[in-house]
Amino acid sequence: MADALTTGAKEIAGHEFLAFTLGSEEYGIDILKVQEIRGYEAVTRIANAPAFIKGVINLRGIIIPVVDMRIKFKLGEPVYDQFTVVIILNINGRIVGMVVDSVSDVTTLTPEQVKPAPEMGTAFSTDYMIGLGTIDERMLILVDIDKLMSSPEMGLIDMLAA
Repeated sequence: MADALTTGAKEIAGHEFLAFTLGSEEYGIDILKVQEIRGYEAVTRIANAPAFIKGVINLRGIIIPVVDMRIKFKLGEPVYDQFTVVIILNINGRIVGMVVDSVSDVTTLTPEQVKPAPEMGTAFSTDYMIGLGTIDERMLILVDIDKLMSSPEMGLIDMLAA
């Protein structure tokens, strides 16, 4: 298992990551998956959708689902303010919105800055972690956003295909 994580960490090193916050933690996703970043706007609720799927928005004629990651990972009651943003992702040709507390910057990580993620009981399953990126005193939890958004527990890809 450690070998697979180490290999994964080496493969992503040198890539650029968009850093965003959820609660007190900072996360990073591959910038190539990000289509755009928008301010949070009201969504249209969908009946019987899981609570973490806030609803849908019309993005230039495309109806896309919007997932609130704070609800998904049980990080307390979400607050929607001027810092709340929706990261529009392109996951295997499917467009999905992801609500986060804020975005901070785009950073490039070297192989030395990417460490394997330790096994621990967190709200965020290590199945969806690529590793930990260290930048001086900062630590980014690197997320495999493809794997997360297309996971059966999210049910998004099936929902989108329906």
